Amino acid sequence: MGVIRTNAAAAMLGVSANTLRSWERRFGFPEPRRTAGGHRQFDLGQIEALRAAFEETHNVSSAVAVARERGAGPASDTRLRSAFNRFDESEASRILEESLSVRSLERTVEEVLLPAVETLADDGSGPEYGFAWRWAASWLSATMRVSPAATRDEGVVIFDASTACDIESLYVQALELTLRRRGMRTLTISVALDPARMARALHAVEPSAVVLAGHGADLDALGRLVFGARRIGGDELTICDFRHALPDSGASTVTRLGDKPIAAVDHLIAAIDGREVWPAAPTGMESVERLAG
Repeated sequence: MGVIRTNAAAAMLGVSANTLRSWERRFGFPEPRRTAGGHRQFDLGQIEALRAAFEETHNVSSAVAVARERGAGPASDTRLRSAFNRFDESEASRILEESLSVRSLERTVEEVLLPAVETLADDGSGPEYGFAWRWAASWLSATMRVSPAATRDEGVVIFDASTACDIESLYVQALELTLRRRGMRTLTISVALDPARMARALHAVEPSAVVLAGHGADLDALGRLVFGARRIGGDELTICDFRHALPDSGASTVTRLGDKPIAAVDHLIAAIDGREVWPAAPTGMESVERLAG
């Protein structure tokens, strides 16, 4: 992982150089090397481990014990959240690269990227969350651009009712990315689009399934969108709900995809292929179906 000088290590830990030297004398950790000129050089892995442990324990002696025991640790949502809290783009990129060496891209998104941003979402107005959301949205968008071409004939349209800087919008991107990597032709359309103007897009995709996602649309708007999709896709069009875009309010034939992108895509593809899927969960879809009928 490399080495860094005393002032850089102290800055990473948020302490003075004198404090860092006192920790070295008191605990023997972090343990620097010495250059030929006598300058201290600290192992970056030790500094990373100590910083992460100190953020968790807020006690230097406990943090030193934890850091010694586990080292920097594997790429995780906790380490990524720490990078976001420090507005450190390079570190965020490095953590995801580490994750991709041991996880699939889909698992990296679901197990590292999304949880790291989501834990900052409680204070959605904070600069740390805004930075994390924009960084994640940009990373997902760049990854989407290099996704392989579709290998299946079926198309999926996602009606996106999320808003800017909404954690749900990242889940929508993750769902589309996962679908594309499974070979599906996929198009995401904002629910703010006039239904009269979406016909061209729907004709181009000829969807086998429509996924309702995000929490920013009312049932009337969703009903108009579903009606427009069914005029093109027919009554056999599969209607799905991702992450509770629809309220729970009675029996329905809508397919609930759950909250996680990987399982949602497995479920959606099973539904398109006519294989056994989980029972449809109660939703507000019966209201949408009346409007769309």
